[in-house]
Amino acid sequence: MHLRVLVSVSAICILSPNSGLAEAIVEGRVSLPKSHAPPPVMAKRYEIVTNGGVLATKPPLAVVYLDGSFPIPTSHPIKQVAQKDLTFVPALLPIRVGTSVEFPNLDDTYHNIFSYSPAKRFDLGRYRAEERPIPVQVFDKPGLVTLRCDIHEHMRGLILVLNTPYFVMTDTDGHFRLSGLPAGRYTLKAWIDSRTTREKAVELKNGQTLRVDFP
Repeated sequence: MHLRVLVSVSAICILSPNSGLAEAIVEGRVSLPKSHAPPPVMAKRYEIVTNGGVLATKPPLAVVYLDGSFPIPTSHPIKQVAQKDLTFVPALLPIRVGTSVEFPNLDDTYHNIFSYSPAKRFDLGRYRAEERPIPVQVFDKPGLVTLRCDIHEHMRGLILVLNTPYFVMTDTDGHFRLSGLPAGRYTLKAWIDSRTTREKAVELKNGQTLRVDFP
């Protein structure tokens, strides 16, 4: 009897659509712009730079995401963009539509975070770390949101609001891996900067690992 039970459970695990064997994977590489002054290898801070009106991370990074029609979740995790050492951390944050973002001030000075972007307009007002609860904003429209500080002109941050739960940031060499993807036909997109998004049509199959490069 014990043997029959074990075999039955194993069969259920293999055939279940939620099993890791039933999920598709996409991996590959995005060809990123050259960075003229790369930071030390151990550096994890990516700041936003402007060149000819184009906003991008330095060193260059991309956000790769699966574009398609997906079920709308009933709840979202709360993310954070902090102000630390007069920079936004992280400098680039990809999130799904409906996500709430906190803006903690970790500096010993005032900040006033605001955005004039069509996807999200807001002004948090001036605040220090200890003066009031951490401000929170809900990002309910897809698009790119540029963060700025009214006090520190050099500060820039980006929030990329996406209509998909399937996204990942590349490493500084452009490599990415998206796992747990549903089977079907979709468009795979690679956001590189505020004016550059590349895309490719993909067909995903259960248990398949698909290689996709954006040259």
